Amino acid sequence: MAVVGYARVSTSEQDPQLQHDALEAAGAIRIFTDHGVSGANTERPQLVACLDHLRAGDVLTVWKLDRLGRNTADVLRVVDDLHDRGIGFRSLTEGLSTEGAMGRAMLTIMAAFAQLERDVIRERTMAGLAAAAANGRHGGRRPKFDVGHAAKAQEYRAKGMSAPEIAKLLDMSRATVYRLLSEGAVVGR
Repeated sequence: MAVVGYARVSTSEQDPQLQHDALEAAGAIRIFTDHGVSGANTERPQLVACLDHLRAGDVLTVWKLDRLGRNTADVLRVVDDLHDRGIGFRSLTEGLSTEGAMGRAMLTIMAAFAQLERDVIRERTMAGLAAAAANGRHGGRRPKFDVGHAAKAQEYRAKGMSAPEIAKLLDMSRATVYRLLSEGAVVGR
């Protein structure tokens, strides 16, 4: 019997070290990690490799149930496949294990709650975006430079200054100056 770990972080900037430490403490002899892969994404190459690596008697261990996937049907499909192959499953944070009928029942309930949490977050996000749009606000970062900067850049250009000179004077990149000088440049909100 081997404990095999699977870790996943949703963005490439996130660090899976916390998950790795917990999985190693749980006895994982090998850990497969997907970087920058959302739980909603069905293409998780390291999970596929992990599932291929597992053999009867092994135990797939995750730090938290939502690392395996937040979609109840997907989590249960993976766990059922593991069960059919004689492979155990354990989630450290929730203290879940597929050992026994109660463990499998609790796993089903926790997977349903993980999906509920994801659905509620999505609903709140969509409602917030709709409310913001109704109030004339739109997502994204506000532009650093406005119409006044564009006018200044065009004024300096008309005086014969080069884009690098304008960039230095206005404390912006050359690319931004070129963008401000281009015909039809839309700046500000």
